[in-house]
Amino acid sequence: MKIEASLDVEVNGNLLTGADLLIKTLVDADVDTIFGYPGGAVLPIYDALYRNKAETPFEHVLCRHEQGSIHAAEGYARVTGKPGVVIATSGPGATNLITGITDAMMDSLPLVIFTGQVAENVIGTDAFQEADVMGITTPITKYNYQVNDIADLPRTVKEAFHIASTGRPGPVVVDIPKNISANITVDDYDDDFYLPGYQPTLKPNPLQVIKLADALSRAKRPLLLVGAGTKFADASVELKQFAEKYQLPVTTTLLGLGSFPGTNELSLGMAGMHGTYAANMAIYESDLLINIGARFDDRLTGNIEHFAPAAKVAHIDIDPAEIGKVIETHIPVVADAKKALNALLNTQIDQPDHKDWMDKLQENKKEYPLWYERTETPLSPQWLIEQVYNVSKGEAIVTTDVGQHQMWAAQFYTFDKPNNWVTSGGLGTMGFGFPAAVGAQLGRPDDLVISIVGDGGFQMTCQELSVVKQRKLPVKVIIVNNEALGMVRQWQETFYEERYSESLFSENPDFVKLAESYGIRGVRVDREEDVIQTLEDIFAYDGPVVADFRVVRKTSVYPMIAPGKGIHEMVGVKK
Repeated sequence: MKIEASLDVEVNGNLLTGADLLIKTLVDADVDTIFGYPGGAVLPIYDALYRNKAETPFEHVLCRHEQGSIHAAEGYARVTGKPGVVIATSGPGATNLITGITDAMMDSLPLVIFTGQVAENVIGTDAFQEADVMGITTPITKYNYQVNDIADLPRTVKEAFHIASTGRPGPVVVDIPKNISANITVDDYDDDFYLPGYQPTLKPNPLQVIKLADALSRAKRPLLLVGAGTKFADASVELKQFAEKYQLPVTTTLLGLGSFPGTNELSLGMAGMHGTYAANMAIYESDLLINIGARFDDRLTGNIEHFAPAAKVAHIDIDPAEIGKVIETHIPVVADAKKALNALLNTQIDQPDHKDWMDKLQENKKEYPLWYERTETPLSPQWLIEQVYNVSKGEAIVTTDVGQHQMWAAQFYTFDKPNNWVTSGGLGTMGFGFPAAVGAQLGRPDDLVISIVGDGGFQMTCQELSVVKQRKLPVKVIIVNNEALGMVRQWQETFYEERYSESLFSENPDFVKLAESYGIRGVRVDREEDVIQTLEDIFAYDGPVVADFRVVRKTSVYPMIAPGKGIHEMVGVKK
């Protein structure tokens, strides 16, 4: 039942607005944190938040830009496993979310985004702050809805949370016209749903498991390639058991870091464009490549003609669309990674005879390690990341922006736990790292959260310093300051004959004063002798810190695979 009413109707008895109904469904969904920014089309929702504050168990986090809101929600989702929830108004509020929605879609992060919309009677008239949110977000969401009846709101919200967090996770948008959130309804609704067209396959086909087991028992050069799908399936324990049971070498994608302990002797490190020599050569020379929860991104594969050319490829993934999309797959296993690994652990598999292979891989690890040239002032960025790892004892949640510092963090901060690495992979979004740290700290308030950012990306979303100050969030910002768009500069040096077109910063702000203007502690370090003590001090400090570390301006990330080259054609490898 829906009763038309004006905005000034008093809500009492069992009468409530659509916005009140939304709040009730969020409570039922066990939401504890909402990231948002108010505006005209969502004022009824914000009014309901205010009126129902005493009855709601969640906090609303007012970020300073919608992009900050959605990246914070991504960071929250990444470290907690729960959907990040975002509210934004219509028009520019919704369109400011587009980058974060796309980022979450590419990296399979569960988000539920509520966008306001103009009233239904003016939709399509180019009304003030109207945007076609459904049309804009259809290609970049797992699913989207526009609510056209208050009675549908509870079911829609429940469906949205289910779709976002099951199968392959992803973002779901719920667009709510202002009349739907403002009108009066009654507390009598049905939120049951049935989605016959959405039934993710969780259990592996037993015949495919047997095929994979048989291939493993015959393999001479087996390799596990692990992606973020193992984290989403909470399968890290099973992965470790499987790898150790059959003594299988493990390499990970960028987003898969931490799925398998990086300090384990079976770990070869990260593979791909800036992966280790041992990992990339293992892929090139393997005869059985078992992909668990990775999507064969182009930054991993390089030229696909040279990717695992001698290998039989097995691919375990919950999303059947990924299997065979890029790399020919000989043994497809559509399943949840945890269930697939448990099935393999419960299958009789003869121990593969691959001692020579393991000896060779260990020799590659020893003979071709990651390397860098150490300088005392300015700092070697790689050495700086190693000290961040050492001082934090490898136990921190680390978020990054995108660029050189991201790759150095992936290479030199070793992750042993599955949910401590928060970065933008598929979309490569600058401005992601710092607000993601805000969401991560709110999601896991007792953990040390370190945001490793570049001086370029940090300036895109540094206004969220207001949030860490307001909420006393002890986020530690490590600026790897090379006064440049470092990765752009590296590519211009390597492929464009050192024509540094608009990649060098002639003027950066004083980051210490910037931090202090927000009432936050700021420090600057440019000498190696001061680094360890500074890190110890700021990690022990009970509050937010912005630390400006001045690093060598022109240094590059190595190894590197140039565009169009094979995974074995690395440059910058040193013995």
